[in-house]
Amino acid sequence: MKNKKVFGIVVLALIVVIAGAANCILSMLSARVDLTAESLYTLSPGSRAVLAKLDREVTLKFFFSESAKDMPASLKTYAGQVRDLLGEYERAGKGNVTLETYDPKQDSDEEEWAVKYGIEPQQANPFGAPIYFGLVAVCGTQEQTIAGFDPRMESTLEYEITRRITRAVWPERPVVGVLSAIPGVLGEQPNPMMMQRQRPQRGWVAFSELKKDYDVREVAKDAEKIDDDVKALVVVHPKDLSEKTLFAIDQFVMRGGRLIACVDPFSFKDMQANAQQQNPMMMQMGGRAGPSTLGKLFDAWGVEFDTKKCVADDKAATQMRGRGGAVTTDATVLDLGKQNMEPDVLTAGLSQLMFPYSGALSFKPTEGLSFTPVVCSSTNGACLVDATFLQMGPESIRDQIKPDGVRRTLAARLSGKFKTAFPKGPDWTEGSTNAVPKVVASGDSSVFLFADADFLSDEACVQVVDTLFGQQAALRGDNLALFANIVEQFAGREELIGLRSRGPSDRPFEVVRDLRAQAEKKFRDKAEELQKKFNETNKKLNDLLQGKHGTDRQLVSRELESAINEARREKAKTQKELKHVRKELNADIENLGFRLKTLNICLVPLLVILFGICRALLRRKR
Repeated sequence: MKNKKVFGIVVLALIVVIAGAANCILSMLSARVDLTAESLYTLSPGSRAVLAKLDREVTLKFFFSESAKDMPASLKTYAGQVRDLLGEYERAGKGNVTLETYDPKQDSDEEEWAVKYGIEPQQANPFGAPIYFGLVAVCGTQEQTIAGFDPRMESTLEYEITRRITRAVWPERPVVGVLSAIPGVLGEQPNPMMMQRQRPQRGWVAFSELKKDYDVREVAKDAEKIDDDVKALVVVHPKDLSEKTLFAIDQFVMRGGRLIACVDPFSFKDMQANAQQQNPMMMQMGGRAGPSTLGKLFDAWGVEFDTKKCVADDKAATQMRGRGGAVTTDATVLDLGKQNMEPDVLTAGLSQLMFPYSGALSFKPTEGLSFTPVVCSSTNGACLVDATFLQMGPESIRDQIKPDGVRRTLAARLSGKFKTAFPKGPDWTEGSTNAVPKVVASGDSSVFLFADADFLSDEACVQVVDTLFGQQAALRGDNLALFANIVEQFAGREELIGLRSRGPSDRPFEVVRDLRAQAEKKFRDKAEELQKKFNETNKKLNDLLQGKHGTDRQLVSRELESAINEARREKAKTQKELKHVRKELNADIENLGFRLKTLNICLVPLLVILFGICRALLRRKR
């Protein structure tokens, strides 16, 4: 008995020693498994490609006030995630990346360094010491700073870190030209002739972000030549371009320049700009929005684009606030998911895009060119609707939404050997005594086409949020990530294209969205039926009232009363049916939620029980 007790103590001691040794060994290993659907805690291929090409040492200086008593718990948790991710950079850098961590206490050398590098001090407590939470990438004399991290900006965390490393190692800034018929895209300076002091107007966030990495140069709407040092040209809503400007764009592509063209059948930003120019006080009432296209260039390239039609898609409808604050769905404001993106390096890792009032692109086979769709509508829920009705709201086009089974192309890549749209030279030179510009007839290049220009607007891309580090633009979907990927491919380092936004924690529930779409279709059909009944009743009432005089007045009132009562009964019946459809919808969604909750709560215990039963049966069998 005594020997058994001694043996048990020895075995227990050995288990403790083995467990301690295993813990020490495992803590020194960097192996881990990321089981999240979007690989949220693993460096993407783009970051690894950048780190693999490093030919100089980079130091990542991470500043975090870990010892601060006023540091919010949420920031402490997020700081741990950031530190772990930076550790992945150090490991993947293979000696070229060094991570240094600093706790900038008040009046310390670390605090002085943080201020020197541009880390913004923040006051979590008005009476407490300032706190710091930022990063600096240092390579030689080059410094790239993230002034402050915020958990709500987690979707772009990896992209921002890798971008800082890239800009510190390769500080050159390619030139990107921007041509737009919408004023204020790049911001506007105050008019010096105005008596009142004005502030400069901030441009669209998409281009403000672009300025951080590129030399963004405005190209005039009536430009006759694109500068030779422009590597990529972004054309936003090219409405009413002159022949000279179309020729300049044509020749830019012919000589190998990369073009990103955003055409649009209906631009609400153009409508707002027109209304503001006509009468600033009437801005919210809208103006006349004109369509945009590249005309002759599209004809030469085989691209077809109907400027009078927009894409409506029941499968990608967006819930919006309508008149009176009521929630409605707009099938022309497209909320696109992974199923709408074709396999492409540009969309790898993206999960959600918003295209408001987009048109559709198609391609007529053209020698030397290839047309590759990148973003598309659904197949079973899309159709084309008249763009002229969009100013009257989503209700005006509901009777036009009849899915036709065609998958529309919303964005596409066009590449190969382009031929000029001006084979005989620019049209305005006919009969001119001036020197005729030399025409480049063909050349290899790449063009990326969007059938929507408003997808780059702030309303579609970002949401301004208040943080400890001031107002910041939080991403609304992946529009900016897609645009940044294209610009990186056309003008920058292509490795950044492999970076994807970290997947959102609230991924769209496709089943619930389909249920809502089906219910909306039922509601729409019922509403049309109700309106038809009302129209018939009104016609009947008008027929009764016409030609009745004198002694017929009492008869008219009786018939009128009967007709009104009948209309009320029809209305009550239809409303009851609508209520029943809504009740069925909510019941389906609630039942689905209940099944999922039950599965999540009970599945693991059931698996454990089944494992125990199977193990017991096996032991009994042995």
